[in-house]
Amino acid sequence: MKRGHNMDTILPMLAKLGSLPQNAADYAYEIKWDGLRAILYYENGQIEIRSRSNKIITTQYPELFSLRNALNVKNIVLDGEIVCLSANGHPSFSELQHRMGLTCAKKISDLMHSYPVTYIIFDVLYLNNKLLTNRPYLKRREILDKLNLSGDNFQTPAYTYGNGDDMLKATRNLGLEGIMAKRLDSLYLPGKRSNDWLKIKNKLRQEFVIGGWLPGQNARTGSIGSLLIGYYALPQQKSAVKAPDFLYAGKVGTGFTTKTLKDLKTLLSALHRDTTPFSNKTPKGAIFVKPTLVGEFEFTEWTPNNTLRHPSFKGLRSDKNAKDVIKENQ
Repeated sequence: MKRGHNMDTILPMLAKLGSLPQNAADYAYEIKWDGLRAILYYENGQIEIRSRSNKIITTQYPELFSLRNALNVKNIVLDGEIVCLSANGHPSFSELQHRMGLTCAKKISDLMHSYPVTYIIFDVLYLNNKLLTNRPYLKRREILDKLNLSGDNFQTPAYTYGNGDDMLKATRNLGLEGIMAKRLDSLYLPGKRSNDWLKIKNKLRQEFVIGGWLPGQNARTGSIGSLLIGYYALPQQKSAVKAPDFLYAGKVGTGFTTKTLKDLKTLLSALHRDTTPFSNKTPKGAIFVKPTLVGEFEFTEWTPNNTLRHPSFKGLRSDKNAKDVIKENQ
């Protein structure tokens, strides 16, 4: 897609992990969707979709092209989340895994019927040659709501403001990931992580980088027993010489299907390395890999030793660079 010279690429604004703000009336509250963050560009009847890491993923989700019929505008940039909705209407990251990273047009066509995606639109960043990132959140949402973007494969969910307690409780009862709290007067800060946007989770969950694995035993003999995962430490001060430490966060042995284990072993075998990528101690008998694969993991808490308690694998993420994975503040 060839965009006009005024329609620049916009990196998504990021949120910090937090709790419900004390000054509740200053924030709006949205459901936190369990999917793939995506910026959508539309101009001259064409759509381009980019992931959080700015990778073009347009052809992977052809059902989203139907959004063109609802856009009665010259050009627009939207921010949202690509999700797979399960039979109960809840977003399913495990089902979305079937659609991520595909390149074969036939396979994409086949799977879009079994695992159709929906684009959840929660922000508008550019409209009819006007950049909107310097407008406050509430104004941008008013503009977005007037576009009435709702169809079989895209929707604009409701939001509330004033108090997030009820929404958080509702998402907890429904088994959803959590909510977002966004300051009403907040500007959109491309590529920045700000206290103006907070993610409040019902369960602890974040991305980690796979740095190795332990061979399985008994039923998993010949397969992966557990993954060794880590994150990059934020340096105390920027250095052009020293690379950031890659810190071990624990081993993960649950959350896998037989197919997932097979696919992971194939991917990790191609990334084999002889030396550990971790900066600290790991379990004996580990097989190490180049730390490039990013996965999402759920866990109950951090232990005093800075490892995860009861972690579970949720799926791989192709929308985040490994070097950007850090420990989220709890």
